[in-house]
Amino acid sequence: MTTSNNPLHRFELGLGTWQWGDRLFWGYGQGYAEAELKEAFDASVAAGITFFDTAEVYGQGQAERFLARFIREARFQDGQKPYLATKFLPLPWRLTKGQFRRALQGSLRRLELDAVDLYQIHWPFPPVSIETWMDAMADAVEAGLVRAVGVSNYSSEQMIRAFTALRKRGVPLVSNQVPYSLLNRRNEHNGLLALCHELGVRFIAYSPLEQGLLTGKYTPRNPPPGIRSQRYRNLLVRIQPLITALREIGEAHGGKTPAQVALNWCICKGTLPIPGAKNAKQAEQNAGALGWRLTQEEVARLDRVSLEI
Repeated sequence: MTTSNNPLHRFELGLGTWQWGDRLFWGYGQGYAEAELKEAFDASVAAGITFFDTAEVYGQGQAERFLARFIREARFQDGQKPYLATKFLPLPWRLTKGQFRRALQGSLRRLELDAVDLYQIHWPFPPVSIETWMDAMADAVEAGLVRAVGVSNYSSEQMIRAFTALRKRGVPLVSNQVPYSLLNRRNEHNGLLALCHELGVRFIAYSPLEQGLLTGKYTPRNPPPGIRSQRYRNLLVRIQPLITALREIGEAHGGKTPAQVALNWCICKGTLPIPGAKNAKQAEQNAGALGWRLTQEEVARLDRVSLEI
């Protein structure tokens, strides 16, 4: 059984909102705030992007509230309709379907929705089984609160369990959201990407720019701020040949940036990348990944260079 009518196949690029309201990792309030996020949202919509991914834990619910407010104030083009995805985090003390339903209702309230387009289990955390949460998802679909079901950070084996449990209830699994970029191809090499294609499950790629490293703006002498500085300082030295390849390929396509080439590579791999954006400039740069395609030779070159890091 495949999900050939998967609603996510119509999207090539989305906007992720992990940065929206997150002070600890992203430093929300230091150099960007709500006004800049509103500009990022509006720039994305103007570029034709209508898939927005968030989660109850992003900014402790603030990202969902921002999205609701921005959508309410947005000027969508004819035929444009926002598609919203959010997530339930199965923390160890969340043990019942009742807690699941209350979390869903909390997200719907913050998003100002009667039903969410895509609801995802954020992580396959124990102790509650995958099958129990999928049963709760199917209940939510039948109750008209959720239109489509996805998972996030699920392995191949975990995804098959979720897929099978949902199928018993007549509900398709439409997505698995996992990390994927030129600097993190684990979920390609372990077979998850191919399995998603086989089952018709949309492979949503989060951190497709590896938290800014693939934009080319950071160097060993100019690392990213905050927590990312220590996390990536040594890696910045090793990725410079890849950044060079991204720049050279971008020049061959009329001056595309390293970020646009890196996102286009994700699209060429059959994934739906959801880069974040803190401001309009970043959102416009992300959208520049659309409307063109790398050649097979260019994809192969990036594959090779990425494996040498």
